[in-house]
Amino acid sequence: MIEKIEALLSEIEQLTVSTPDELEAARIKYLSKKGIISTLMDDFRTVPADQKREMGMRVNSLKQKATEKIQTLKEQFEHNISTSTEVDLSRTAYPVSLGTRHPISIVKEEICDIFKRLGFSIAEGPEVEDDWHVFSSLNFAEDHPARDMQDTFFIQNDPQIVLRTHTSSVQTRVMEKKAPPIRIICPGRVYRNEAISYRAHCFFHQVEALYIDKDVSFADLKQALLFFAKEMFGEHTSIRLRPSYFPFTEPSAEMDISCNICGGKGCPFCKHTGWVEILGCGMVDPNVLENCGIDSKIYSGYALGMGIERITNLKYQVKDLRMFSENDVRFLTQFQSAH
Repeated sequence: MIEKIEALLSEIEQLTVSTPDELEAARIKYLSKKGIISTLMDDFRTVPADQKREMGMRVNSLKQKATEKIQTLKEQFEHNISTSTEVDLSRTAYPVSLGTRHPISIVKEEICDIFKRLGFSIAEGPEVEDDWHVFSSLNFAEDHPARDMQDTFFIQNDPQIVLRTHTSSVQTRVMEKKAPPIRIICPGRVYRNEAISYRAHCFFHQVEALYIDKDVSFADLKQALLFFAKEMFGEHTSIRLRPSYFPFTEPSAEMDISCNICGGKGCPFCKHTGWVEILGCGMVDPNVLENCGIDSKIYSGYALGMGIERITNLKYQVKDLRMFSENDVRFLTQFQSAH
């Protein structure tokens, strides 16, 4: 054993490494729990009693020499790195700052969280859709003028494949595959052939909600909308429902909230009315239920949909919708505190 210790001591004294990886390998070889020196300590139990003192001193000395050698080599590497004059020209000239979540993502997650507390789950679907799921199943007749309300981008004809104009297509897919009760929210990007301005874009983001079950009423819809408005915009927010028309709901309504910019007193944003429209809603048309294989005599439901950009405009008072897609870092960094 003495010869083995002396050989290891000589090996350690002559140890040289050229890379940090080789240094780590040497440390593991000699000083780890399963290393050579630990093995010697295990063998120490077989040493005769009259030799234990001497062997113990030799093994401890070997361990100390190995530790000192590894530490010396480590310090040499650290010194060489700190005194290196090489410049990495591929590095960014300035420290790279951490990014932030996009305001659309922040608001989308907040909307989804509110509806999750009401028992809704998230459903997603494709952005490139067929005519049936985007229009026909939702009570849009082929020659119905309501299709002009959602002029879109066509990918191909016969069969017609389009970029979806709303996330209602996700609702129809879920209704076709799942029996009620259904309680889902459908967030996602949608596309419409609109003139780009500070109020509109050719693409935007939506969150739609669908609840189908027995004995669902308009009162259930109104209560869900009131809960959402107060959670999103504050406890003092008021709502109003105005009769409207959508092919897929009957009766249908537009929902306004009291303007949170002027407090309902009237300002340019709310066109001096004190109210701002934020979403459309209504009871699911029986034809839509039947198209998706759900018995409208047994089940009823409500649906609602909102543009996330509109909600973000209201929440953070962003006056130009185009800023959300310009990737201007000066604009995006303003939302760091909103996380």
